[in-house]
Amino acid sequence: MELIDQHAKKIMEGCKRRARDAGLRFQEETLEYIVTNRDLIELSPKVMIPTLYDYWVHEVEVLKGKGKYELYPGNPYETVINTRPPISFYNDNNPDWLNVMIFYHVIGHIDFFQNNLYFRHTWDYDFTGQALSDKRLISKYRSEKGRQLDYIIEFGRAIDNLVGYHNTLSQLNQPTSHTGSKRLDFYFDVFLQTHKKVRINDYVKEIERYNQNIREYGELGEKTFFSEVDQKYPEFNAIFQKSLEKKPETRMDLIQFIMAHSEFLNKEENKWMKTVLEVIRNTSIFFQPQIRTKIMNEGWASYWHETLFMQDDRIQGHEVDFARVNANVTSMPRVGMNPYALGMRLFYYIEEMADKGKYSIEFKRLLNANERKEYDRKTHNGRDFIFKIRENFNDFLFINTFVDQDFVTGYNLFVAGKRLNRSKMVWEYFVQSRKAEDYRDMVIDSLYHPPHIEVDHKKTVDQTLYLNHRFEGKPLVKDFIPNTMFGIEYLWGGPVKLETSEVAPTASLHGAYAVGGPGPQDPPEEPEIQWQRVLYTLENRKLSKRILYAVENQP
Repeated sequence: MELIDQHAKKIMEGCKRRARDAGLRFQEETLEYIVTNRDLIELSPKVMIPTLYDYWVHEVEVLKGKGKYELYPGNPYETVINTRPPISFYNDNNPDWLNVMIFYHVIGHIDFFQNNLYFRHTWDYDFTGQALSDKRLISKYRSEKGRQLDYIIEFGRAIDNLVGYHNTLSQLNQPTSHTGSKRLDFYFDVFLQTHKKVRINDYVKEIERYNQNIREYGELGEKTFFSEVDQKYPEFNAIFQKSLEKKPETRMDLIQFIMAHSEFLNKEENKWMKTVLEVIRNTSIFFQPQIRTKIMNEGWASYWHETLFMQDDRIQGHEVDFARVNANVTSMPRVGMNPYALGMRLFYYIEEMADKGKYSIEFKRLLNANERKEYDRKTHNGRDFIFKIRENFNDFLFINTFVDQDFVTGYNLFVAGKRLNRSKMVWEYFVQSRKAEDYRDMVIDSLYHPPHIEVDHKKTVDQTLYLNHRFEGKPLVKDFIPNTMFGIEYLWGGPVKLETSEVAPTASLHGAYAVGGPGPQDPPEEPEIQWQRVLYTLENRKLSKRILYAVENQP
């Protein structure tokens, strides 16, 4: 692995200038490395972070990658990681015109990393430096503790998808009032709503009274406002002062709770385990936004590599070559989903809609298809609009907000179904739905969404950890429950209970899949699923399960 040569670096700097002129914002310093196929195979299990701590699963993935490469040789055009400065990796045999395209794609990623608010917690430090420090610490413990270290890593990584990622973001992105007054926030957010439970009309009148005081008296407006509050609610100051004495509640995720309250981990000889768990937790939180913005991130980078490449005079004579490579990257499959293609087309669609002023109440009220098609207010603010989307959205919000019927129809998208042709004994795919809501649900269903499992503090008694799975329509994978609970029991140092939802057993339907004749056969309608709450208990390495109650109308 070595830095790119000065010729390629000059191309990259030219791409940066053009990207900034187009409105992208990113820090000046970047590092670009040339890597071999062997390097890519060895770095991929570590999510391309060379300094990430060593773990036996990484070695297994390297061996699997080598075997896969021998059967299906191929490698990505580039890989970029969100560090300070950003680091990107490239093949050593790319021609200049291809590097122009790839550099624009990388710059799109960097712009996304450094401006999307879901990456806010990664902006203030260099993860590669932190990872190197963690790696040295893990290596030290491995020399001292041996295989026991790998068990702790194994148990920690089994629950590292349950980290409090959104709690971390909420602490960094908390809005502050223009005046910075805690007293004002408490009055409107707590006192009026919780203590007085005022009607909405009265609440709005109080807001208007505050605004009127600010307009009339400027800096003294808040003081004047509260002089009237003191007359109307003499008890307000006492309640406010009492609220300041309370410590703000800190919401802990599962790993944090175990580290804070496990008697086993807090023994002097076991405190090193807490350090390892903290490394695992911090690493997981760092990578959370990349998992949750895959479609947007790849779509944004693809949008810019296509937009900027076609305007670049350095690619003259290679337009056909670009079209071939670009089609391989951004083509929309008929079955399945390509995040590059879907994200890029959705950004183009949003830009066009915003340019025409179609994100307005006036347009949404139109029912006539021809009027909707011809509607164009020529606002020309589409580019500014997608920059705001890039800053404030993740994949779920992106898909749920902007995948509408016009988008699905315009790009001829559909949800594919699958059925067995019994005469030929082959699976056949067919168009199951062209409705936007069905396509949207299909994409959202494919997004990363870890289970919501929290500690039930009221039921965590007698050194028994009680976990509650807030069911959201998807059951836990049964095969993973025993080993995961085994690891939690070890870290907790006592019994563990897990309450979750599972499908209630039903009588099988005799002959449900009987052949009705030659030709395609649609699968029979599935009976309505009945759910039940169950309780798993792991104590002394023995797992048991009992049914708590049946659940009606659960998603």
